Amino acid sequence: MALWARQASRWCCLLNTPRAPGFARRLRSCGSPARTCHEFAPRALLPAGKDGVLWRLQAFRHVSVGSCSAPDSAKDGSFSSVESNLPSPVREEQAKVETLPDLNAEIVDEDWDDIPPSSALEEISEEEAVQIIAEPILPPRSTTLRDYVDHSETLAKLVHLGVDLSQVEKRQKAGQLLLTLDFEKDIRKILLFLKDVGVEDNQLGPFLTKNPYILGEDLEALETRVAYLKSKKFGKSEIAQMVSRAPYLLLFSVERLDNRLGFFKNELGLSVKKTKDLVIRLPRLLTGKLEPVKENLQVCQIELGFQRNEIQQIVYKTPKILTASKKRLKQTFDYLHNIMGIPHHMLTRFPQVFNSKLLRIRERHMFLEFLGRAQYDPAQPSYISLDQLVSLPDEVFCTEIAKASIQDFENFLKTL
Repeated sequence: MALWARQASRWCCLLNTPRAPGFARRLRSCGSPARTCHEFAPRALLPAGKDGVLWRLQAFRHVSVGSCSAPDSAKDGSFSSVESNLPSPVREEQAKVETLPDLNAEIVDEDWDDIPPSSALEEISEEEAVQIIAEPILPPRSTTLRDYVDHSETLAKLVHLGVDLSQVEKRQKAGQLLLTLDFEKDIRKILLFLKDVGVEDNQLGPFLTKNPYILGEDLEALETRVAYLKSKKFGKSEIAQMVSRAPYLLLFSVERLDNRLGFFKNELGLSVKKTKDLVIRLPRLLTGKLEPVKENLQVCQIELGFQRNEIQQIVYKTPKILTASKKRLKQTFDYLHNIMGIPHHMLTRFPQVFNSKLLRIRERHMFLEFLGRAQYDPAQPSYISLDQLVSLPDEVFCTEIAKASIQDFENFLKTL
């Protein structure tokens, strides 16, 4: 309650109590009328400054005429309210304070968007209940991305591109990465970059299936790595071929790519051009581990007995020998060299024989030996090269090399 209201209430109580006549005599006994009115007025409500001076003059003039006596209504037995004797500024302040807001008006002006929704316990009609469509619940945790495809625009668009999410989710933290990416903000620019590098539209899906991590790479870093390959005289088509065949290539920093190229150049003693041709044909040499490569080089030199220049020729012609299984490599060499009698220099001329299955080599050699045509010395008549031995299909091998029918070859295989 405002101060003036509490003071007015006190005055009304004083006037309505049995001590009211004494209160009136106190008013009459005061020597100065202005002092009397000033004494009983609320000090906090009295105007200050120039307004205060003017108000005192008006109050003095009013009291001088009326001598602070009760109005005519008091003589008639009635007494005017205390508020009517307050100065006009106080009455105006009182009117302002007593003005209460209109609640109905507030509700009309209220923004309907702020009105809370209806309670979940509120009863609805059957027609409204039928129109309610329940959203499928999104699992907080899942072991498959399939549960999130319907809720993620990013996953849905990747599926449309041909990405196999069942393979992606097998890669460590790949599924979590895709769920944190926005297609328009994060993925679209990477797709445009890959197309600019040379990855075909129909290869984007398989590419991202093998390497989804590239979607989280910084675009500027990817462009820097491509610029490095161009500085090493790799052509646009060659870069496109390398990136397509080795999807993880662009995840490696410029320093690592430079170290890998330097390793193969120095370790094999190859020229810059031959080193570049080597990694173009087998780009995963730049992305795979170096330990198997080093071990295979030692196997060729120490266990198989090849010279350094022979290893250089073998690797340049058949880069896959650097990543082949050591056990398979030794078994194939043992059969070719120790059983078939193929010398080192002949194996150096036809190193692709190491990429063939040992079973295929054994079956054909034994069939030729059965026919008396197993001749692998180029200085002898009826010479059969190692390339013809392993690369031709069965029909051609039988008719042109073994000079027999395919039925004869199949019957012979049944005797083994």
